[in-house]
Amino acid sequence: MTTAVIHQPDFLPHIGFFHRLLHADVFILLDHAQFVTHSSRSWMNRDKIKTRNGEAWLTVSVLKAARDTPINRIELAENGWREGNLNLIRENYRNAPYFSHLYPQVEALYALPCSRLVEFNLASIKMLMDWYGIAIPSMFSSEMQPAGKKNELLVDLLGKAGATRYLSGPGARAYHQDEPFEKAGIEVSWQQFAHPVYAQQFGDFIPYLSSIDLFFNCGIEQSRAILRSI
Repeated sequence: MTTAVIHQPDFLPHIGFFHRLLHADVFILLDHAQFVTHSSRSWMNRDKIKTRNGEAWLTVSVLKAARDTPINRIELAENGWREGNLNLIRENYRNAPYFSHLYPQVEALYALPCSRLVEFNLASIKMLMDWYGIAIPSMFSSEMQPAGKKNELLVDLLGKAGATRYLSGPGARAYHQDEPFEKAGIEVSWQQFAHPVYAQQFGDFIPYLSSIDLFFNCGIEQSRAILRSI
């Protein structure tokens, strides 16, 4: 049985994103989907870290684009956001136990000569997959001649990837339909995820932060163990 995960190429995702990848055989990056911003559900060019004053956004600045522009055509702006993000990370994690060990790789990520959001986000995902010890192949939906919409689109991509099982996040239940998957002989499983609590700086625990919060506080070995204990 080949298990696939389908998700947009988000920026520096939280641990739940990688929990699904840990239990998958292939990762389909939904890069031809519409770029969505200014929404509580949009994580494509932003994620949260923890500061002395609570949560704060790390945001990747992008050039303005038409409403229906797909993710893979969104271009990065050059307005100082890289330096701004690094300064915010450095200011709030410099005293974290594993900051000095891992921060050079974050600096290298931000130094990559990417011109498109999808390139930068994929690099951030690959960096975190390496830290988590996850190694599965990835595919771009834009290169798979995608057909259909919503559930039919997912079934189309799964079939082209040779997947027989789809591991979905719980947020998709609201618009999920069994019939297209059953017709294609694809089993649907739902992610069972309970956010772990780990040692953080600055007071009470805050969940659903970028994975860099976990790694700066806990290091690679402990973070891998935390992910695999869920």
